[in-house]
Amino acid sequence: MYSYKTRVRFSEVDSDLAITLPSILTKFQDCSVFHSESIGLGVETMMEMGYVWILTSWQIVIERYPKLCEELTSSTWAYGWRGFYGFRNFKLEDRSGTMVAYANTNWVYTDLKTGRPAKIPKAISDAYQVEPPLPMEISSRKLPMPEHGETRDPYSVRRSDIDSNFHVNNERYVLIAGEYLPDGFITRQLRAEYKKAAHYGDTLYPYVLREEERITTALTDENKNPYAVIEFTA
Repeated sequence: MYSYKTRVRFSEVDSDLAITLPSILTKFQDCSVFHSESIGLGVETMMEMGYVWILTSWQIVIERYPKLCEELTSSTWAYGWRGFYGFRNFKLEDRSGTMVAYANTNWVYTDLKTGRPAKIPKAISDAYQVEPPLPMEISSRKLPMPEHGETRDPYSVRRSDIDSNFHVNNERYVLIAGEYLPDGFITRQLRAEYKKAAHYGDTLYPYVLREEERITTALTDENKNPYAVIEFTA
């Protein structure tokens, strides 16, 4: 397990001085990057090798939203492999050791030249030292397109949305989809499935389906082929 200590920064809070959901994703994402760097398999090293890890899905459960300046510990570990898939858990704990948020994720080991999945080499999987999975109820990584969703104004991908893989960062899709949540909606579980990469200059077309305690947003191309589907549950 890899862990690092952090705090809730002013740049990470909302108008109630509570950490935002995208900021929780960022802390988890940073933790996975730090983990890989610590074992000599960081972003630049992987690129030199010609491979990259692509995140395909999130499932995050939020027990509470920590407040400004709270001290936290973010942790992550790999818990299994299958073919070209890697599986990783995350947890965010407060000073008392209580989990305030935790997550399950699925990743694909990808060949940069072909853009296609590749079998994970034993040397790579061995470096991560697999640990037992977090005891949580795991939902399907698949999210269907919302039927009869409301059409919203298109969103043009900006340079600030792009990460080192030259496509929209996974946290940005959640940030964009979160703009369609009604005032007062408090997300207790997030599920996100990333279906294809959007790049600078692309246009995202949002379709939003509202149900009693769940709001699902698909961010698609002009032909309604989804880049990502995001589900927020209260």
